[in-house]
Amino acid sequence: MIGAFHLYLVQVKKIVFTVTNNLVFDQRMQRICSALAETGYDILLIGRQWPAPAPLTQSNYKQKRLFCFFNKGKLFYAEYNIRLFFFLLFTKADCICAIDLDTILPCYFVSKLKGCKRVYDAHEYFSQLDEVISRPAIYRFWHWVESKMIPRFRNGYTVCQSIAEEFQKNYNATYSVIRNVPVLHEQQITTEQQPVLLYQGAVNKGRGLDKLLLSLKNIELHLWICGDGNYLSELKLLARSNNLDEKVVWYGMLSPSDLKIKTTSAMIAINPFAQKGLNQYLSLANKFFDYIHAAVPQIAMNYPEYKRINDTFNIAVLIDDLEPSTIAAAVNRLQKDPQLYQSLKQNCLAAKKELNWQKEKNKLIQFYHHLFND
Repeated sequence: MIGAFHLYLVQVKKIVFTVTNNLVFDQRMQRICSALAETGYDILLIGRQWPAPAPLTQSNYKQKRLFCFFNKGKLFYAEYNIRLFFFLLFTKADCICAIDLDTILPCYFVSKLKGCKRVYDAHEYFSQLDEVISRPAIYRFWHWVESKMIPRFRNGYTVCQSIAEEFQKNYNATYSVIRNVPVLHEQQITTEQQPVLLYQGAVNKGRGLDKLLLSLKNIELHLWICGDGNYLSELKLLARSNNLDEKVVWYGMLSPSDLKIKTTSAMIAINPFAQKGLNQYLSLANKFFDYIHAAVPQIAMNYPEYKRINDTFNIAVLIDDLEPSTIAAAVNRLQKDPQLYQSLKQNCLAAKKELNWQKEKNKLIQFYHHLFND
């Protein structure tokens, strides 16, 4: 690991990261930026100004939110990319890192104009998102962007081996894998466990949340949904029409600290993804690791990345589909088999000592060290 003192002796390198999401809730970017700032890099994270924005959290790196008149849809993406282009153009940077495809175009053009290094951080297989592939015109655009841009971003990393392999196969791009794992806290949050099934994350289509909701008819636990998204209104209507209102608590977006408390309070957690796009099938969601660190046994999909980790650590019950009956059977099995439940819980405590940011961030630091020194 390169020490901060050595970096200052050579030259402090400035890395600019670009996202479209909310900086307050983006824990992956908070970890990445903090780790690199601690190592001695000058870090700037750029995001968007959301309506009624929450105050930015204190950090050891700089943050900037760009105001936009439009807040969603094509007009938002067009406006944000134009504003981002001009902001980057007049911002000093030794390296510009695009987070996902929705900021990659201005990062590419500015890096070419400035002659600085560029990096692509693929949080997802963006062109294979359900909300992209289900709309042919949108898919054609993002697939074109991906096919043109990824080969031009020779340096990059992604969240799992499966996506890295797809990039290698389709675009001859050799990307590193830096998983989205939490910081290890030896002091476990102590909360009273409640008879609750927990879902945390985006409330979007393609997550199987409609099937999860209907499974409540055949389980005793209540459901907590901690998150927000474009499917929330429809999901609430589905709950109401099936007389499930009293079994669901909608918490919306929570701060990272409040979310940890809710997670550790739950008896069982769930990480559902419908196999409607390659991104879902190859996913390795951050909630999967959050549940492990909270020592909460979970139900996850029998997809390659989850199976790979579960084969090693045995921390979840894997399911092959998202039928309400399948979900209910898995929940009831965990709830009514105390030996299995306690075994998974203890395995979580062992797994988090291997799957944590203290270990994973070394790969990130080495990546940027090689980028600036090769």
